[in-house]
Amino acid sequence: MKKIFLIIASLLVTCAAVAKPGDLLKSMPVQDGGRIKPYDSFAKEMLEIVYGKTKFEGRNATEIVLTWMLSPQAWEGKKIFEVRNHQVLQAMNLPKDQRYFNGEELFANERFTLLRQELQAKRETKEKLDPYFQALQRLENQFFVFQEIAAGRMMKVAPPKEGDTWLAVADLPEHLQAKFLDVTKAFVTYLGVIAEKGDSSVSGKALDEAVAAFEAAAQTENPALYSLGGKITAEVHYNSFHPFRWAYVFYFLAFIVLLLVWALSKESLMTTAWVLLGIGFALNTYGFGLRMYIMDRAPVSNMYETVVWVAWGTVLFAAILEIIYKYRLILVAGTLVAAFGLVIADFAPAVLDPSLQPLEPVLRSNYWLTIHVMTITISYAAFFLAFGLGDLGLFYYLRGEDKHQAQIKAITTSIYRAMQIGVAFLAPGIILGGIWADYSWGRFWGWDPKETWALIALLGYLAVLHARYAGMLKHFGMVVTAVITFSLVIMAWYGVNFVLGAGLHSYGFGAGGVEYVSAFVAAHMLLVVYVSVIRQGRGKKATKES
Repeated sequence: MKKIFLIIASLLVTCAAVAKPGDLLKSMPVQDGGRIKPYDSFAKEMLEIVYGKTKFEGRNATEIVLTWMLSPQAWEGKKIFEVRNHQVLQAMNLPKDQRYFNGEELFANERFTLLRQELQAKRETKEKLDPYFQALQRLENQFFVFQEIAAGRMMKVAPPKEGDTWLAVADLPEHLQAKFLDVTKAFVTYLGVIAEKGDSSVSGKALDEAVAAFEAAAQTENPALYSLGGKITAEVHYNSFHPFRWAYVFYFLAFIVLLLVWALSKESLMTTAWVLLGIGFALNTYGFGLRMYIMDRAPVSNMYETVVWVAWGTVLFAAILEIIYKYRLILVAGTLVAAFGLVIADFAPAVLDPSLQPLEPVLRSNYWLTIHVMTITISYAAFFLAFGLGDLGLFYYLRGEDKHQAQIKAITTSIYRAMQIGVAFLAPGIILGGIWADYSWGRFWGWDPKETWALIALLGYLAVLHARYAGMLKHFGMVVTAVITFSLVIMAWYGVNFVLGAGLHSYGFGAGGVEYVSAFVAAHMLLVVYVSVIRQGRGKKATKES
């Protein structure tokens, strides 16, 4: 076991980015989006806006974005602007089967100006933008970002002598312009060596020296604003290490080992499963710690962070219940749904924004953010675990409930406990939210959509628990309600923010993914109906045979 642990630790250390010549550019501070961030984060976010990914043709964002400013004409023919919405493509008379376009195809298109006017008129009505107008807004933002970076007006790299707004490259004083020019010259040389697949150590070192000289000069302008401690380095490490990605890899490995324990009855593999689970959980926690350190706040301010937090809580609750009951099935469900949540968070950046953003003004209370938001969302983790166990229960019902009575009973008990944990967090979370609302908005309760759906979810789970306690719900009823009732959580968690988009919780609003979430919910409803019909058919057949 020690050997396995050492091998895994070595792999992680190897994969944790070791700085190489030329990497100092990633750490160059840039002011953007209300905070100071490393150029690495700035470049990734900008390329994500324009291209929808953090790499273009295999090249890192740090290499791509700076060339927009150094040589914008070189990008004239590049198909770098992503358009996904078919309505927008139709409105601009562009082929629907094409996803990427160059700037001339989009922004020189006479339809683009008309569509921008249409978007502006829609904005003035202050109505919620539907997916078509959201896509138009993104297109406008892509145009703005590329144009502003190319003009040197968006990349703010040096603090002012007075004030808080940093100076963009185009506005730098003469002595800083000269230093930044040295950076760009060294950068171009460095890129040339990489393109020729030569040894980039010398050119990379020269680039590092040019960046260090520019940073030293920028710091003399306003040392107080340029003093960022280790947060810039921590953020570059966070970007390159991807702790949540490693976490779901280990959760999935733990799930595979648990399947072997289940299929082969190899109890000796449980130790390996626990080790893998522990490493995944430690990485999940490490990622949270990094985000907390970088942003000085609890990392639960947007949908991405709550998904990651829920995955963490799901594994925690699964581990606690497994230690108590030793059913083996709880960890199977916990690792699977936690890995699923983290994979979704990793592969859907357009919907779940992983970037580190400052808190909205209404959320600028670490105290209430921590105790209210974290309490509410950790309850979703327990309900998510119950949902995963419900899926597992349906699987056993399909295989034959008579043969798997022991497993079904264990799953039902686990679902009941998970729901109790969820209610124990959700109920006080709602009350704490009311107290915060009284501080922020001057009233305890206002039937805001978020408040209303949180209450509906709580009442739904309370009804299930009471029905079970009164004997109205048997094993199959608990399995089915664990799956169905989670749709209330999805509505309170995702639906209010991404579908309704109404109410005072506008800081959490977003867009996208409606079709996938709807399909996810519909597929589970159909699964419940299918298993119910199969079970009913088997019951009738058994009655006839008897």
